[in-house]
Amino acid sequence: MANSKQAAKRAKQATHQRSANMGLRTTLRTAIKKVKTAIAAGDAAAAQAAFNANVATIDSIADKKIIHKNKAARHKSRLAQQIKSLAGAKAA
Repeated sequence: MANSKQAAKRAKQATHQRSANMGLRTTLRTAIKKVKTAIAAGDAAAAQAAFNANVATIDSIADKKIIHKNKAARHKSRLAQQIKSLAGAKAA
């Protein structure tokens, strides 16, 4: 338990911020899952559309420092690579 008003306030703020961060992290995972689902369906156009729609979400969560910017870049790169290989497989 907090021993001062300041410590009590910081504990309250940390609890509130943690719940906000958990919500944003859930939004991130959902955005990635939408793209992966479109890739798994095998439709390159739908996968590209889902990717384009969710890139801004991934970037905004990285800007808020919920995840590191390099992790966001890694997710985007891997998804783009999967979409590109899916489109290449369809073309061949």
